[in-house]
Formats: sequence, C-alpha cells, structure tokens
Amino acid sequence: MSLVHWQPMPELDTLRRQMDRLFEDFWSDRGLPLFQTAKMTWMPAIELKETDTELVLRAQIPGISAKDLDIQMSEDTVTIMGEHQEEEKTEEKGFFRSEFHYGKFQRSIALPINVHNQKAKAEFKDGVLTLTMPKMEESKRKVVKLNLNGQ
Repeated sequence: MSLVHWQPMPELDTLRRQMDRLFEDFWSDRGLPLFQTAKMTWMPAIELKETDTELVLRAQIPGISAKDLDIQMSEDTVTIMGEHQEEEKTEEKGFFRSEFHYGKFQRSIALPINVHNQKAKAEFKDGVLTLTMPKMEESKRKVVKLNLNGQ
C-alpha cells in the first residue's frame, strides 16, 4: 500500500465556497421562500418585563407614526407589523449614503405566560411602543413552601 500526501487546501477551499453559497442563498432574493416573500430588512428591538400582575412589552420603533402600526395580540403571542414610508422628495442632488430602512416589518413575540389580551393597553410615544398586558389568574406564579420533614 502506498501513502498519499494529503493536501487540505483544495478541500478547505471547496468547503469555503459551499459555505459562501449557503449564506448567499439564505439572504438573497432567490433564497428560501420565507425570505423571498417577506423581504424584511429590519425588526424592532423589544424589552419584555414581568411584574406581579402584568407583562410589559416595550418596542423601539423610531421614525414611524402610530397610523402605520398594526398590533395583534392573542393570549400567548404579540405581533407588531408596520411599514416605514419613504419620503417622496425630488432633489437635484442624490444621496451620498443612506442607511435608513424602508418597507414592511413584522415581529412576533411569544409570551412566557398567558395574558388577558382584551384588557391590554397600548401607548406609543417618542418612537417607543408600550404594551401593558394583565396576566391571567391561573398564569400568575404561585409560591408554595414545601415541608422537608415529611410531616
């Protein structure tokens, strides 16, 4: 039996090309059907806090008006949808750079416990959406002291 000298570079180069193709397909328009139809480039950042009686969800949604937001809530999920509208201005000179995101966005947040969705309150101020959702009675965490002495 003869020994063959292994050369890892061609194999590593093939692996790199395959990984590049995988990520290009994932993020491009010809990629996965989920991303192909949605074409979303931005999602609002959220903060979810629990108190004794309610869940408070805050979402940063700067640069959008309340009329462009759609909030849907079930007992265990909150979905925030909206659209950033591009301003229709005609200027003589073009942009050198634009990092603004325009278009539709959607974010669904699974809640850790069930809430009374019909008693929820919403406030939108200074680009921050605040949803206050009262907990369902059976979802409130109850603390029980256990006796270790077997009595």
